[in-house]
Amino acid sequence: MTTERRRPIILAAVLFFAAAHGGSLGAQQQPPPAQPQQAPVGPMARILGQSLFNKHCASCHQHAMTAENQTPVVIGGRPAPTTETLGQLTPEAIYATLTTGDMVQQAQSLTDTEKRAIAEFFGGRPLGAADAGDSSHMTNHCASNPGVIEGTDAPEWNGWGNDLANTRFQYSFPAGLTAADIPRLKLKWAFGLPSGGETSGQPAIVDGRVFFGDYNSYAYSLDMNTGCVAWSFHADAQIRTAALVARVIRNGKPAWPVFFGDKKANVYALDATTGTLLWKRNLESRLLSHITGAPVYYKGRLYVGLAGSEEIVSSDPHYPCCTYRGSLTALDASTGAVIWKTYTIPDEPRPTKKNSIGTQLWAPAGASIWTTPTIDPKRGAIYVGTGNAFTEPAVKTSDAIMAFDLKTGKVLWSYQALANDASPGGCGPNGPRDAQCPENPGPDWDFSNSPILQTLKSGKRVLVAAHKGATVVAVDPDRDGKLLWTADLSAGRDTSAPVQVQIMWGGAADAQNVYYDTRAGTVAAIRLTDGKIVWNRAIDPSPAHPGAGGRPRKGVEAALTVIPGVLFAGGWDGVLHALSTDDGHELWQFDTAREFPTVNGVAAHGGSLGAPGPVIAGGMLFVGSGYVGTGNGMPGNVLLAFSVE
Repeated sequence: MTTERRRPIILAAVLFFAAAHGGSLGAQQQPPPAQPQQAPVGPMARILGQSLFNKHCASCHQHAMTAENQTPVVIGGRPAPTTETLGQLTPEAIYATLTTGDMVQQAQSLTDTEKRAIAEFFGGRPLGAADAGDSSHMTNHCASNPGVIEGTDAPEWNGWGNDLANTRFQYSFPAGLTAADIPRLKLKWAFGLPSGGETSGQPAIVDGRVFFGDYNSYAYSLDMNTGCVAWSFHADAQIRTAALVARVIRNGKPAWPVFFGDKKANVYALDATTGTLLWKRNLESRLLSHITGAPVYYKGRLYVGLAGSEEIVSSDPHYPCCTYRGSLTALDASTGAVIWKTYTIPDEPRPTKKNSIGTQLWAPAGASIWTTPTIDPKRGAIYVGTGNAFTEPAVKTSDAIMAFDLKTGKVLWSYQALANDASPGGCGPNGPRDAQCPENPGPDWDFSNSPILQTLKSGKRVLVAAHKGATVVAVDPDRDGKLLWTADLSAGRDTSAPVQVQIMWGGAADAQNVYYDTRAGTVAAIRLTDGKIVWNRAIDPSPAHPGAGGRPRKGVEAALTVIPGVLFAGGWDGVLHALSTDDGHELWQFDTAREFPTVNGVAAHGGSLGAPGPVIAGGMLFVGSGYVGTGNGMPGNVLLAFSVE
């Protein structure tokens, strides 16, 4: 196929992945310089952008899902976003994806003028407003900013899972909330993210501060009680990870860095009080490498998993697929120096065969680490879940739970939940039949959530994780990952949605049960001792926020959070639910998909709750709203804080 004939498919795929992954999948450079004035897009620019869209994109996006038969147009194994969704993205988001994001190779036939025109057509304004994310442009600056107090006993939620075991559980005292309090939760303040920036990395609450990052590549420190802004920091690329604060020794003195990773595989350490950069370390310079799982800290070391989106470009026959391997890295938390780095696939990729146009292909590849690692001090081990393989035969460490030695990075054991899952992008049942696609493409059932380590009343320990096939897997961490039980949550699956997004961002656990939500719109409690499903509740979507064809937006996909007696779950329709852990009945709900007045003077609107779960500390609940994510979600740009009225 010639370059010109390939262009409609290329551009549709590029714009699809921009929307499906939060608007700027892999923003790998700074946006164009800010314009002196943010004037409306001129009529000629609108005409050019619309003309380019109609010529190259409309066949897939104009009617991405028809009202007549509710059949979605599928690109790369996922539903294509509608023009309504694309129109809510920022011009910087679309431009970054077309120029330096995950789909850059497919978009290389477009001129820069064409890319700008398309970005400004959908964004509704000129490029160059990303610097608006700097806190200097905001109102409500904190009057004072005292240093982080060493040894403070202030309630906190720190990192992704709130503990080394990634249970996402908060005890009663630090939570400051009980089941009886939940019906009285009211919105206390809202913080808007400039230029429509999303946040898919949840905040950390430490010493009265809120630390978080957004898709505009900014990290912020706010006061937890008022939402006033203390500082901002501009990273090299969008920030998708949760923040983590730890005490380290630098130059013989204690320091409190806040750590996070970005979409260009950089790890940052900032002074938690001032936002000053202490160090930055790039873990892999490849264009499609990024960090989505939050770092975890233990005894002076920072552990970070690395993921890659090479599979997204693998369906292009001109691309020499595939050579990317996931990895886990241990860093000195004081300096950022690399102590060890271990790949999830031990064998280096090598040339295998050529496709029909002569492009050299490679293998093995895949097994990314998308999530926060789990620390096991008892065994001196660290656990991760891995993604699908990109090439066949699928390696045994893909779609697996892996254990590494904390000190050396040596692989201790691996349990594979699904074999033969080689699933590069665009290679499903309707994908191309060429050498770059497996003969039998897998379903892409990788582990996209952190393993949860829990000790039972009997003293026996269990390590639990769930993959996208809607199956919860429990293994024995003390017997080299021996399978203990599985629980299938696929009943009631929404057959119109891709099966590979059944369980995404993660569960939570208390002493009795582990809880998971599904894209089918259910939340379930599974008994830790034997895997029995205790209850499984369907969450009705809000009719106020219909999806394509007027149907309510179904799905409960955000990470779950638990306090004693209460489970919090966020829906694709933007509604946050509080459920009883006893039987799943609803205690409280709040619709986040609306406009909010903000404490920092930025126009803000909530949307889908797709990745970050709520965090709870000191009698307050915090949640980011508006993650487009892995489907045709609703964009938004707000961080919300609740307390008991």
